[in-house]
Amino acid sequence: MDVGLKGKTVLVTAASQGLGFATARAFAREGARVMLASRSETALADAVKRIQSETDNREVEFTVADVTDGAAIDRLFDRVEDVFGGVDVLINNTGGPRAGTFDSVSDTDWQNAFDLCLLNIVRCTRRALPHMRANKWGRIVNFASSSIKQPLENLILSNAFRAGIVGLSKSLALELAADNILVNVLGPGRIATGRVASLDAMRADKLQTSVDEVRRLTEENIPLGRYGSPDEFAAMAVYLGSAANGYTTGQSILVDGGLVRAL
Repeated sequence: MDVGLKGKTVLVTAASQGLGFATARAFAREGARVMLASRSETALADAVKRIQSETDNREVEFTVADVTDGAAIDRLFDRVEDVFGGVDVLINNTGGPRAGTFDSVSDTDWQNAFDLCLLNIVRCTRRALPHMRANKWGRIVNFASSSIKQPLENLILSNAFRAGIVGLSKSLALELAADNILVNVLGPGRIATGRVASLDAMRADKLQTSVDEVRRLTEENIPLGRYGSPDEFAAMAVYLGSAANGYTTGQSILVDGGLVRAL
């Protein structure tokens, strides 16, 4: 199935590993021109080399950028525009903020989480829109968390700002529909990434048990009985970010194996 991505430019942030890497690779497999961004030049260079070798797509580039820095975001988009001409598909992805309860996080933690999880999406979207509006076509997929449907214990910062992503995305979907720019939120459940492994380790330490036991207990609550793979998550990101998606906007979708039952 041709999903209409050949010749489209895709920007994926936090793309050197985990969900971002899997998503960048999935878009490259569909023939898109892909720009990866993250803070580590070494990790990015390795990621690009892997994607090119696995997909035979030479139009895969990287730019080092800390998306909590507005000036760095401007430099990132300047480079995308120089290399590929502008962003057609924007995948806003970041790492998660620090774990903790309300009483354990400070004002600095709140500000850092805002910059990391929400303000960067505002800034990246602002830079991507002129090109999308000029072409009357664009796709924006904002990665969040299953907490957009059901808050997660000990992740007060993530719970708060991921909900903010939903509000922003629904508002943008309404405002940008006339320009054929579709905006959606994609939330991972228990996907086998380094972030999830670290959260499992924290829970194991709290419960004084093994990481394997934590995973077993979690999998018992997942109807599909297992953690998802990054590639399974990326497949949904590609659909939402492609021409195959022509009528889904303003939605918040979970890739979680049925874990969250909340509406």
